[in-house]
Amino acid sequence: MSVRPLTALVALACLLAAPAAARAGEHTVAVTEIAEMKAVYATVESTDILKARARIGGTVGGLALDEGDRVEAGQTVAVVGDPKLMLQMRSLDARIQSLAAERAQAATDLERAESLRAQGVIAQARLDDARTRLKVADRQLAAMRAERQVVEQQSAEGAVLAPGSGRVLSVAVVDGSVVLPGEVIATLAAENYILRLKVPERHARFVKAGAAVEVGPRGLDHRAEGPRRVGEVVKVYPELADGRVVVDVAVDGLGDYFVGERTIVWLPTGTRRAVIVPAAALARRFGNAFVTLADGTEVLVQTGRPRADGVEILSGLAAGDVVRLP
Repeated sequence: MSVRPLTALVALACLLAAPAAARAGEHTVAVTEIAEMKAVYATVESTDILKARARIGGTVGGLALDEGDRVEAGQTVAVVGDPKLMLQMRSLDARIQSLAAERAQAATDLERAESLRAQGVIAQARLDDARTRLKVADRQLAAMRAERQVVEQQSAEGAVLAPGSGRVLSVAVVDGSVVLPGEVIATLAAENYILRLKVPERHARFVKAGAAVEVGPRGLDHRAEGPRRVGEVVKVYPELADGRVVVDVAVDGLGDYFVGERTIVWLPTGTRRAVIVPAAALARRFGNAFVTLADGTEVLVQTGRPRADGVEILSGLAAGDVVRLP
């Protein structure tokens, strides 16, 4: 093949590749269906509020927690002491010793009665009485020991245990406080936090369990910049109150939030038509957003909320427009 035809082929290939390269850096505007996102304030709440209660009455001592502390399930958070329990235990110990001595005497009497009966000295009735006295002594000693175990258990129940792992919200007593059985010592929030929000009735029918939601950065400014986390609707309560329905959202990363802290959540409440362009197509100058069309014309556009697939254009572009990408 001659050099001239080869040169012509190379030139033709370059001419064909040039439009393809240009098309690779362009985006054709189209109208698409997107989810309508509603911004709602949500409150960080615990799935379970736990109460650490006193199991016996007495005086609080050894309080080992404060507001904001983290506790583990079964951890001793306080001790309730009742001096009467120790007195009862001492009294029972003395009675157990007395009954043990009576039981030993009954056993000795039975041995003597059995020996005398074998010799024919006493009647069978005397032997039966001795056996009965030993059995009674055994039962009385066992009952007294069981009663002492009850007092020991009551004393052990003076330890106030955390019913679950979580963070302490409030402490209702101080060392030296007198409490009754069942009285609350501390209130705990379980570590499993959720976002609870109230959706207006007109949007309630669109909210379904399992729907994905977007959680904004920490704070109450819906215009704040920052990464958004994806959560999931885990429960929609089947009751309207004050024209709103309660919705629970599960999302990771709430461990360092305050219980009761508010944040912004965007949840889908239907669909609508919108124009989405890649974020790279936008140029910002003096607070305004511009896009460049394929013919080189710069167009001022009004942008909406950023999305994962680009930026919504509220005005300035129409379906079929071709914009340049850098």
